[in-house]
This record gives sequence, structure tokens and C-alpha cells, in this order.
Amino acid sequence: MKLSTNYLGLKLRNPIVVGASPFSDNLNSVCQLEDAGAAAVVMRSLFEEQIDLEQRALLHHTESIADSSPEATSYFPRYEEYHLSPDHYVRQLSRLKAAVAIPVIASLNGRHTGGWTDYARLLESAGADAIELNLYQLATDPDISADQVESDMVDVVRSVLTSVKIPVAVKLSPFHTALTQFAVTLDKLGTGGVVFFNRFYQPDFDIEELEVAPHLKLSDPSELLLRLRWISVVSPHLKGSIAASGGVHTSSDAIKAILAGASAVQVVSALLKHGPPVIATMLAGLQSWMSEFGYNRIDEFRGALNLKRCPDPAAFERANYIRILQSWRI
Repeated sequence: MKLSTNYLGLKLRNPIVVGASPFSDNLNSVCQLEDAGAAAVVMRSLFEEQIDLEQRALLHHTESIADSSPEATSYFPRYEEYHLSPDHYVRQLSRLKAAVAIPVIASLNGRHTGGWTDYARLLESAGADAIELNLYQLATDPDISADQVESDMVDVVRSVLTSVKIPVAVKLSPFHTALTQFAVTLDKLGTGGVVFFNRFYQPDFDIEELEVAPHLKLSDPSELLLRLRWISVVSPHLKGSIAASGGVHTSSDAIKAILAGASAVQVVSALLKHGPPVIATMLAGLQSWMSEFGYNRIDEFRGALNLKRCPDPAAFERANYIRILQSWRI
């Protein structure tokens, strides 16, 4: 029985990928994850803001810029609060590549075109097998249209693609008017694949201090449902691969994502809760299911439940929506 899969043009020994997380900060942790069966690891994100901050510091203008526009900088962490400086990030990537045999995927997180995308070339030189480009942003300006938002994203993706030869995956949010069309646009640009989805961390309010109180909440399996819907819809239209990120906690979750059309699944919250052994448990469950249903390879059932055979996915989704609402009785 073969669990190998092709993700971003990389031959992985199985579909379980450790998503962007603090695990990549520690060599021993990544070695343990590899031993437990992880097929690849995505490093913690390197942010546009911290790269720009370091570049300004090198020009000896940090203080003057911060003083001239304190509102623009006060929201973000101070330079020393980031876990890995840009230079340290590159060095850590080199250390990981020397320590493990599985692919190491670097992560860049930003939303504007600019010099920060040049770091993609440095990450490639340091040995990254691929780059995950995280386009995390929340469109709040009423004067900027949806078309402009997506056009800016495409410019960022194009900038990274033209600077490296290694595969680039784009991590998206579900908040696009025409997600399928946008994913196809990225596919035609030459991206290696897309990751569904980024998790937006919702703010809470502290009603005693009258301030915003951000909280980090780990994912739960219910979040997978949104990923299944869109992977099922989008996967038949892409040449590149898809990874499911968010809500994958068990072998059943991984199987569902693959049935929808995913080539890989990214796991973080389950690892933070249960540690590396959860990977071996997921792989054992995947093998058991494949044996029960007579599958010898991942490719034999990937996309079996996507909407490729459905002539009108929109009508299919709406029909299910109406059917679910009619199921309620009082």
C-alpha cells in the first residue's frame, strides 16, 4: 500500500504535512515530527512588516520613521518580539535542511508589493524546497474595490514567482466573491498550488478595559467543512495541487480532504494538543481505511467526491442548502 503523494511537484511519502507553526523553531521538534511520519514541514511565517523593519534599521532610520508616524507602527510587535529575525529565519531554514530529509517549506506572509518579496530568493538559496505565500489581509478600506484587492494580491504572487525557481503555494482565505476564478487565475500564473484556508483570528472585546483582546484559539474539526466545500468545487479546475489547512485532527479528516481533491493536509492544532504521536495514529487510520475499501494508492481515491461530475455545482450547493433548511422541524 502506497501513501505517497505529489504536492507542489514534491514527492511526499504521505499526505501529512506539519503546517506553519512554532514547531519549526526547534530542530529537535522537527526531527521528532519526521520520525513520527510527517512528510514535510512548513516553517513559521516570515512577515513583510518585520522584513521592512529590519531593512529600515539597516538604513539607520528606524527612530525617525517610527516617530514620524507612530500610529502606523504601534500596532505591530517590536522588532525583538518576533521569534525569528529575517536573518535568523534564513539560518534556521539551513539548519532544518541539514537536520531532516523531508521537504522544508518556507513561509512568507505579506500583502504589498515591495522589497520584502526579495527574501523569497534568499529562502531558495538557503535550501527551501518550496515557498508558501500567505496573503493574510482584511479588506477594510471602503474606497478599495474587490477587484483592486485581488489585483494587488496577483502582483505580490507574480513578484515572488518571478524571483524563484522553486514551487510557490498561495495560502488563501475563503473571503473572495469568486474564489474559483481567483484560484484559477493563480494557477495560470504558474503557482504550484493553493492552500485552503488561512484562519482569521477573530478579536474579542475586553469590556472592563474597553480594548480589543486578541485570543489564539486552536482549530477544531468543524472548520474542515468549509475546506471540503471549496476543495471539492475548485480542485477539478486546477493543474496545481491543493492542501487543506484548518480542522484536520484525525485520519477521517485527512481522508475527507483527499476525497474532496486535496493532495496534502496540514496539521498544527492536533499536534499542539497531542504531540507528534498523533501523526502515526493518523497514518495508521488512513492505511486501515484504504485497506478496508480496497485502495492501494492515494491517487485512486483523491477527488472521488469533488464536483467534477456535477454539471452545475452552484445549483448542487443551493439544492443541498435548501434541503438542509427543510430538515428542521419544530
